[in-house]
Amino acid sequence: MIALSLIVLAAHTAPATDLALPEPTGPRPVGTTSLHLVDSSRPDPWNPEAGERELMVTLWYPARKAAGKRASYLTPQESAAVLKPYENVPPDALTKVRTHARLDAPVRPGRLPLVVMSPGFSFPRATLTSLGEDLASRGYLVAAVEHTYESVATTFPDGRTTTCLACVKGQDGTKVAAGRVADVRFVLDELAKGRWGKAIDRSRVAMVGHSMGGNSAAHAMAVDPRIKAGVNLDGTFQPDVERLERPFMLVGTPKHVPGGSWQTSWRNMTGPKRWITVAGTDHAAFVDYAVLRAPLGIPGQELDGTRALRITRAHLTAFLDRHLRGKNTPVEAYPEVTDHTRNASAFSAAH
Repeated sequence: MIALSLIVLAAHTAPATDLALPEPTGPRPVGTTSLHLVDSSRPDPWNPEAGERELMVTLWYPARKAAGKRASYLTPQESAAVLKPYENVPPDALTKVRTHARLDAPVRPGRLPLVVMSPGFSFPRATLTSLGEDLASRGYLVAAVEHTYESVATTFPDGRTTTCLACVKGQDGTKVAAGRVADVRFVLDELAKGRWGKAIDRSRVAMVGHSMGGNSAAHAMAVDPRIKAGVNLDGTFQPDVERLERPFMLVGTPKHVPGGSWQTSWRNMTGPKRWITVAGTDHAAFVDYAVLRAPLGIPGQELDGTRALRITRAHLTAFLDRHLRGKNTPVEAYPEVTDHTRNASAFSAAH
């Protein structure tokens, strides 16, 4: 099922007080830039009038120094679209979110492992900023793809802001996933041949996605051998994964238990794999909304948002470090985390 709402609706909201993302946990300063990419080989799947597929991509990367101004979070148009359901929240509130990456800071030299990120359906790519900044501070190049007309609003360099044409009741999740796979493969092609190609270690590429983005990560891996590992943050598989032989991790809310909607895809993952759930979370607790909802007066997950992101970041880093770098990164034993890996495999064997 595709979630059309970005954040849980609230009857009463309040003005924002402190809209700041958590500091990155790695040792390196973080730089960021945006790319406007045009795929002239295919028409846009959602806008019949567009003969080409246009995409915006945000890059986060380890910088040589913390030079330049901090990146903005959302444009005024994007912020207003996200906050439209909340009459008592200033429409520009999300333009004031404090980020940590510096615009166009000089890139740290050397070949970097690449992590492509895909947001949830209707979610802007900016909602992945906490995860992207953290991975960049630990030495990764991160590319968050905005899937045009699947986000509530996407602002392009010429000032245009598109809307979510795909956000209709009963939308076909299989069609959405197929389009995202095409988007990601195009972005990988463009990064490899562009100026960023010299910074990428092409033998170390992963994909991480939230919700529909997590679903798409598995399906992209199934058809593109360049992607060596993947992570699904609370996404329902549409369709189920048929076969996947490379490392994959599932991270979700407590509703994702063995025997549930992930079980068939889990059975068909034959490579190294992990399945964890985090108590006190909801669907948006694995991205920036974990820490942004409370200051806006919008109810969110039960678990403290900063802690929710700390847990997500820690497990994400450890998984990617292991499968892209061959590095064992210890993870704190968080009591909120339940590891279903063994039980899910046993359930598959028994059924």
